[in-house]
Amino acid sequence: MVKSKEITLKTKGYTDIINITGQVEEFVGSSGVSEGIAHVFIIGSTGSVSTIEYEPALVEDFKEKIDDLVPHNMKSRHSQTWGDDNGFSHIRATLLNSHLTIPVTRGVPVLGTWQQIIVLDHDNRPRSRRVFLQVMGE
Repeated sequence: MVKSKEITLKTKGYTDIINITGQVEEFVGSSGVSEGIAHVFIIGSTGSVSTIEYEPALVEDFKEKIDDLVPHNMKSRHSQTWGDDNGFSHIRATLLNSHLTIPVTRGVPVLGTWQQIIVLDHDNRPRSRRVFLQVMGE
């Protein structure tokens, strides 16, 4: 069995981090799949998906480290070519990945006690982000 759903998130940009664990758990729980996998995919080239302990101080630490690694004010050929000044967001998204696969057992995603599923919007402006959820199994 395969079930799919798309969700939309309003984001602030600049590595806005949104916890979608509840939405994924609800989708998996209502899918009828008891054993299988859940897949989360962000649609677009300036966003990413990951897991984190979604705790305010850690979220801010993570944002700070991402900006240290790939500064939002970096010069990029992409930004010079297109004039949108968001080359940094494409690099951040590529480094962090656009998808995540999570095991499902007994009808729930397998996550650690402090592990939450997050969407990161790296672009340089607020956006409406589309996230595709899919669960497969029996």
